[in-house]
Amino acid sequence: MADKFGDRVRRLTATLSPAAARVASYLDQNRPQALASSAAQIATQLGMSDATVIRAVQALGFDGLPDLKQALAAGLGERMSPATNMRRTLSEVGENANEAVQAVLDAHAEGMEALRTEAGQAAILAAISALHQASRIGVFGIGPSAHLACYLAFQLNRSGRRSFLLDSTGWGLADQLLGLRADDAVLLLAYGQPYREVQAVMAEARRLGLPVVLVTDTEDSDLARQATVVLLARRGRANQVALHATTLIALEAVILGLAASDGDNALQQLADLDRLRKLIGP
Repeated sequence: MADKFGDRVRRLTATLSPAAARVASYLDQNRPQALASSAAQIATQLGMSDATVIRAVQALGFDGLPDLKQALAAGLGERMSPATNMRRTLSEVGENANEAVQAVLDAHAEGMEALRTEAGQAAILAAISALHQASRIGVFGIGPSAHLACYLAFQLNRSGRRSFLLDSTGWGLADQLLGLRADDAVLLLAYGQPYREVQAVMAEARRLGLPVVLVTDTEDSDLARQATVVLLARRGRANQVALHATTLIALEAVILGLAASDGDNALQQLADLDRLRKLIGP
């Protein structure tokens, strides 16, 4: 499936000024955020003037930001399959393992840069605050996110936070949702289109008045608007193969932050773990 906007950026980048090239790269790699932002908001993210942003948009061949947003919306409206994204990624790196390694490292460096901004760190702290008072934390993740959810629930339990998985699909999820209580919180891993299981978890959490921390890659969605906290963690670059290290780093920051918020409990839990290990033996 063609990526018309990405192709345009790659074709014109060499002709752009350094500032315009930065804007073009940001727009390409942050399409959902760009779609929801004004020129001034994009300029703030990049540390430049909104006039520079508008000039960059025009240098890409658009009449203005509304025209560009129409192109972005059209591209985002097309469902991207994992095979399509992998095909696009491999076409960029070619048959070159070194280029592939560099592409992964660069994508994660960009994701980490976003997490290290003032807004990124504030979102992590807000997530910790929203989860801290809960008696238990329900962790939702299915598909590729299920493995991250399992790891997160494991580490939360180790650090003294009672947690449980919401990882079933279809009607099996309904049985898991029966166990939600009024003093729980939910940590929801959800990328891409909000499939029915994600919507069901959010609906039940809202019915019970539970805090919901949504880990995703866009804050401009109906799902994000329903969440207590939105923690943005990129899965690599837009319309390319999904990469999960940035999400894992954000989640581990939340885990350690929760442990620091109740250090005595975390240390007692690990002391109990050591005691139980001795019962089992080497």
